[in-house]
Amino acid sequence: MQRTYELMFIVRPDMPEEEVDKLISHLESNVTSSGGTVKNTEKMGKRRLAYTVRGFGEGLYVLLLLEGTGGMIHEIERRLRVTEPVIKFITVRVDEEHKRVAKIKAIRATRVKRAPAAATAPAAVGSDAAGSEPATAV
Repeated sequence: MQRTYELMFIVRPDMPEEEVDKLISHLESNVTSSGGTVKNTEKMGKRRLAYTVRGFGEGLYVLLLLEGTGGMIHEIERRLRVTEPVIKFITVRVDEEHKRVAKIKAIRATRVKRAPAAATAPAAVGSDAAGSEPATAV
């Protein structure tokens, strides 16, 4: 079953840009050879880490949006573990979140939008601002 995943990994900050591009293309080829697809690749640049990881205070962030099976993700994570320049990674399944958001949008689209009551009610003639009831003829 094809599912959607976000894979974010952090690469050493001293790694040249060409090497980062080569690592990304290698991961993308691993995904396609495993029967998955890469929907989006985003290099987020160098950012400061929240805490020191393997002696580094900064890292190059890369985000991949993948579609594939759990076995494919398991293989990609195994490869990231043994890749020396990668200092941290995380994979999150996001297809359930996309389904939930689509369901909420569908519910909101079916609701009838009502105008505020004050705007649709005709103005009362002869009533004062205090809200007293209008006089009735007897």
